[in-house]
Amino acid sequence: MMRPRSPDESPGPQPAGPHRAVDPRKLRADDLRYLLAVARTGRLVAAADALGVDHTTVSRRITALEKSVGQRLIERGRDGWTLTDTGRAVSENARAIEEALNRVADTVAGQDSPSLHGTVRVTAPDGFGTAFVTPALVQVRRRHPQLQVELITATRQLALRPTGFDLALVIGVPSSSRLVTEHLTEYTLGLYACDDYLARHGRPRTVAELRDHALVFYIESMLQVGDLDIERHLPGAAPAFSSTNVFAQLEATCQGAGIGVLPAFLAQRTQLRRLLADEIDIRLPITLAVRREAVTHPAVRAVWTALRQEVAERSAELIPG
Repeated sequence: MMRPRSPDESPGPQPAGPHRAVDPRKLRADDLRYLLAVARTGRLVAAADALGVDHTTVSRRITALEKSVGQRLIERGRDGWTLTDTGRAVSENARAIEEALNRVADTVAGQDSPSLHGTVRVTAPDGFGTAFVTPALVQVRRRHPQLQVELITATRQLALRPTGFDLALVIGVPSSSRLVTEHLTEYTLGLYACDDYLARHGRPRTVAELRDHALVFYIESMLQVGDLDIERHLPGAAPAFSSTNVFAQLEATCQGAGIGVLPAFLAQRTQLRRLLADEIDIRLPITLAVRREAVTHPAVRAVWTALRQEVAERSAELIPG
């Protein structure tokens, strides 16, 4: 007996046959909203939630759109549904229609200045996402209360065929022709310890003495970001307390589990002591990446601008003097 498929395991919409005459001018403009929703979320169910419909409606409307244009517009990827080359081209033009409809709605509502609508999804590392991305998104929402913002935090590499986000903040420099990238900032990682740990184990005076201390950092076997490989920065070091979450690392360091290799912008908010600052000052880049089909979207541009401003105003926290 075959296992029933989940909504996002469905075979997906099928393109029109090679001998069937199609006329793209007869497509339903409203079907384009469904394509945009899948492009932004990468999931049929998430797209359906965003549109307030059932996932079967999303699948049916995209099927109808594909039949109208005679080509496949989305395809199943490892991390969800992605746009085909034709799908990206259609999506880019569909955004203009969506924006025009939003402007009409604003005019009818009597708003003097256009407001932003829809949903913008951002992914970012745990620490940077909480400390910097969240305030930026809050500011955008204050200016545009009809805009929905979503923040997904995880310290991971971007998939080769990115999906499920509009903007991503990543450690390092992602390489993908499907992304528009910008160096946003750098931040400092340093060594930190609490007074209790230093009282019990002493203060290391040299980098070599670190081998006699417990370190707190990421789980090496589960680390997906090469720039965070501790061997690059502290050869021979092996963390005694490890976690995939930087806030767990921060708490463990505050509780005296060891010497934490932590972002300065988080550690400075605590009573932790910086150690060997002249010898260990790790600088890592933060890259802002945007899916090409999302670059011109006004809401995405608004979030992009807010992130730049947040980083510029608080640069001293990222790289303390």
